[in-house]
Amino acid sequence: MTLLGGVVHAGWDAGLAKVNITPKEPVPLAGYGGKTRLSNRVEHPIWIKALALRDDTGSTAVLTTADLVGLSPKMVARISAMALAKHGIARERLILNSSHNHSCPVTEDVLWLYYELTPEEVATKDRYTEQVYAWYDELIGQAIANLEPVELSFEQGLAGIAVNRRRSRGAESRALGGQVDHDVPVIAIKAGEQIRGLVFGYSCHTTALGGLTISGDYAGFAQLELEKNYAGSIAMFVQNCGGDANPLPRIRGNDMEATSLAAKYGAILAEAVNQVVANKMVPIGGPMSVAMGEAKLPLQEGLSLDEVKQRLPKLSGMPKREFEHFLRQYETLGSPPDHVNYPIQVWGFGSELTFIALTGEVVVDYLACPRK
Repeated sequence: MTLLGGVVHAGWDAGLAKVNITPKEPVPLAGYGGKTRLSNRVEHPIWIKALALRDDTGSTAVLTTADLVGLSPKMVARISAMALAKHGIARERLILNSSHNHSCPVTEDVLWLYYELTPEEVATKDRYTEQVYAWYDELIGQAIANLEPVELSFEQGLAGIAVNRRRSRGAESRALGGQVDHDVPVIAIKAGEQIRGLVFGYSCHTTALGGLTISGDYAGFAQLELEKNYAGSIAMFVQNCGGDANPLPRIRGNDMEATSLAAKYGAILAEAVNQVVANKMVPIGGPMSVAMGEAKLPLQEGLSLDEVKQRLPKLSGMPKREFEHFLRQYETLGSPPDHVNYPIQVWGFGSELTFIALTGEVVVDYLACPRK
């Protein structure tokens, strides 16, 4: 540690930035399959945000968060290639997290099987997607340009918003169990006594809302609340292992009541972060160590080509698109793939904190497996 201007500096520089990605025209909304939902109102702006970190070795890494449903491999490849070419950020030093928000625009080929888009809606999606790429370039550059000496600290809070989906399928499911992770991990970025940024997470779908408005759902409301509480700060929500959890109860059919409930969930989550920040947190030292690799995950054997051809004419909507995809795999690859390559990133912060980034809709059950 060194003393800079009377402030203890644990070898970290940090830069924070955010870019408003709210669409300026009605757009197809992401997350829920079936008939296209076109946005008709903006409840609050949506954002992509970034935290650039430089340790005392001079190495820089960037964490980004987004009020988006996700980023496809195609999008990740383009954004990471741009980050390397323009900003010198290697792939293993770039984490791209999304809140899995279902009140945001459809982008590129994310969940492409879900949607029935007209040619005009496809053109709208493509226009917005190109803006998203430009916004990520702007965001990463801004975060790096904003690097300044800071202190990092970590602790966990608690919020009781999530319910495992096994318990959310009606009265017959009430006897079912289901793991839930109610922890709220928080990283605080401080310069002197001022909080510059907060990175916080929770394991729950951002699906309190399901109407036609643009917003960041409960995670967006939580970020707004925290940025109001800590003037001049940037609050970043990291989706944790929430693939099998919903915020419950939920309201469908009344957008105003649903929005009010989502705002309450956001306030609960923000208060959990407030309580962490108000108490003793563990200082995080450096240096940062990074690693990235791929696991090969085997897939169950799929349907035969004959079965695909027999079923396809009877299908419509998303099942039809799914089986058309199976057919193209037989035609181009000879058969559907027998595995997927699954990327895993790990960032180590000294000896105090390990940050693991997994792709897809990770479920909390993985964290609950007994240790051997």
